[in-house]
Amino acid sequence: MGWKQNSLTARLGIQYPIFQAPMAGGLTTPELISGVSNCGGLGNMGAGYMMPDDIRADIKQVRELTDQPFGINLFVPDRDVSAKTEDIIAMGTVLERYSSELGMAEKPALPEKDYTSLYKKQLVVLMEERVPVCSFTFGIPDSTDISELKKQGTVIIGTATNVNEAVEWEEAGADMIVVQGFEAGGHRGTFHRGESGQIGSMALIPQAADAVSCPVAAAGGIMDARGIAAAMILGAEGVQLGTAFLTCRESGAHPLYKQALLNAREDQTAVTKAFSGKPARGIRNQFMEDMQGVPALPYPLQNDLTAPIRKQAAKMGRPEFMSLWAGQGVGLSEEVTVKELMIKLVKGTEALLEK
Repeated sequence: MGWKQNSLTARLGIQYPIFQAPMAGGLTTPELISGVSNCGGLGNMGAGYMMPDDIRADIKQVRELTDQPFGINLFVPDRDVSAKTEDIIAMGTVLERYSSELGMAEKPALPEKDYTSLYKKQLVVLMEERVPVCSFTFGIPDSTDISELKKQGTVIIGTATNVNEAVEWEEAGADMIVVQGFEAGGHRGTFHRGESGQIGSMALIPQAADAVSCPVAAAGGIMDARGIAAAMILGAEGVQLGTAFLTCRESGAHPLYKQALLNAREDQTAVTKAFSGKPARGIRNQFMEDMQGVPALPYPLQNDLTAPIRKQAAKMGRPEFMSLWAGQGVGLSEEVTVKELMIKLVKGTEALLEK
């Protein structure tokens, strides 16, 4: 079989084993998702922060724009998140500098949120809408939820950043696993404690592919056909690209964010906990530099405290206070349409792998 016809594409019912990463925060618009799926890949909705009604509305819009398979990604909540009151107050005081500079009337404060309840409501929508593909990040769902989704025909995709996580996902019933190398932009799917997810793609892909029997899709620093071909040679049956799709015209990224991606070099990204409390790779800016050495609250508490600041910074055109998530391949970013990018990826990979 060629690179296009394998167990991954057969299981998903797609033409090419190319996933658009499910990036949360409004980046994966229905136009982006459907555009990828209409071009033969798998478009994915980053629904981790979305309210259930908004997920349902976007599913409806995606289905109006494509009759091809698409996926939705949810964040599995950590039930043990907490912080001392004095630490929350201290971080709020640190962040007042930024809210004040941005002219915000309210001081940074934690909103009342129950992430476990939100996650359960999100899951209900996915089950009611019978979505074709569901992927999960930051953990493994309860076995009953996985069983219920699979019973209705939903393909389950796990996210792993080391071999142990990949093995755990296969044992939990994943149909396929996205393995994310350390080069990846934004948050990666690490759910083991400690620094267990700092493995580069070239080392992780073959070891994960050898350790599990289900198909593996590679993510982390892949931006063009050369990256796709390399991942396939290393043992992956598919690839997932995030940063490459952010500069597409259909992406929901803020114009300043897109411009930062197009101007960035490969040595200008860094991993930080400053924005969310969880390690995430982005383009270095003033906020990241200022917050070096300042202990962040655990995720999602830090994320909730900084979210209004990041939103206001975007409104005011202040990218130095925005989270500009990007992978180490950012220097290869191009301003294109989804269709142009997909054609380039497919034709380039064919030229490399089917000589």
